[in-house]
Amino acid sequence: MPINITMPALSPTMEEGNLSKWLVKEGDTVKSGDVIAEIETDKATMEVEAVDEGTVARIVVPAGSEGVKVNTLIAVLAADGEDVAAAAAATGGAAKAEAPKAEAPKEAEKPAAAAAPAPAASAPAQAPASSPRVGNGLFSSPLARRIAREAGIDISAVSGSGPHGRVVKSDVEKALASGGAKPAAAAPAAAAASAAPAAAPKGMSEDAVLKLFEEGSYELVPHDGMRKTIAKRLQESKQTIPHFYVSVDVELDALLALRAQLNDSAPRKEDKPAYKLSVNDMVIKAMALALRDVPDANVSWTDTNMVKHKHADVGVAVSIPGGLITPIIRKAETKTLSTISNEMKDLGKRAKERKLKPEEYQGGTTAVSNMGMMGVKNFAAVVNPPHATILAVGAGEERVVVKGGEIKIVNAMTVTLSTDHRCVDGALGAELLGAFKRYIENPMGMLV
Repeated sequence: MPINITMPALSPTMEEGNLSKWLVKEGDTVKSGDVIAEIETDKATMEVEAVDEGTVARIVVPAGSEGVKVNTLIAVLAADGEDVAAAAAATGGAAKAEAPKAEAPKEAEKPAAAAAPAPAASAPAQAPASSPRVGNGLFSSPLARRIAREAGIDISAVSGSGPHGRVVKSDVEKALASGGAKPAAAAPAAAAASAAPAAAPKGMSEDAVLKLFEEGSYELVPHDGMRKTIAKRLQESKQTIPHFYVSVDVELDALLALRAQLNDSAPRKEDKPAYKLSVNDMVIKAMALALRDVPDANVSWTDTNMVKHKHADVGVAVSIPGGLITPIIRKAETKTLSTISNEMKDLGKRAKERKLKPEEYQGGTTAVSNMGMMGVKNFAAVVNPPHATILAVGAGEERVVVKGGEIKIVNAMTVTLSTDHRCVDGALGAELLGAFKRYIENPMGMLV
């Protein structure tokens, strides 16, 4: 009996993913545990292993498909001893039934596709492959659409020569001159006109934005899954979390001296030091110990309860192409500085390769965002739920201070704690930041 392979849920919250690559082809024999595909979620690219043994009879969803819903049929295996051709044929109907589900969001973008009369419905099929979804506001310029509309031609029948098959003014003019353009269908044109305001009721429509720029001076880059997730989560955070900010300057001279001493004394393995501590590693440890000392700040807000965490799981913001991700150092208050340093190097490397597992970046009780290495003096970070706090770390620099009536030069940095005021108010946030400051300025306390 054929074995169905469906889109797996790689995390409890995953609803869809991109099938980025197949590592097998039709006719290949696989056994349990073989890696057969790579699935891209909003934050990582993960390998999918075969659960059963058999021969790949049919690949239903091709590589490169985006927005494939969880549990969608993506491939079929013929069991041992089963006829491969028969297995593929037996699942042909199921494959056809599943395919439209993955494409449904794109089809929904076409104005009045379902309501269009029969002659107009055939127009997209005749449009060149180089200009998909042309005429929906994404792959044709506003000027080209206006000229086509005024001339009464169907822009979906015009071949685009712009970036990614985009239809531009010259394409429409060429189609008019050659007489190759077809008359526009009334229903889709009316639907497109009525749909334009609905696309952006609270701001400028895409057409209005693009009209502000010179033709050919821009390129439309579709949002990927990561950018959509970041936008959704941060918008939700700013709309639902009452942020409160506390800033303090901390001196670094004692910490820098201890860091140098610890790095100089690191044992060597294969002619390399066993660890190399960074200031950020010590910031992570100090934040974890501060949460241990001020447990009322190590919390998460829910509508019915205050979640009080027993350990400090510190997320660390890592910039990667297309966005950022926050791998987590679990139980950081219990770990040595060398362990935190080595874990962070491994997590950071795999984060940039999009190889993190969901449990390595989901959850946590707080976060650290360090932009000091970029020369940023101070900033305020956005709380990332379910966290109630996030620490923004600025650049260390030499500053002139007055101590005991004398002017001195010290190394210092500014840190800003953003809190969810529902559960960490101003006084509690100040207490937490005070504990953090003590560990940074008296770093020997992090070793005992």
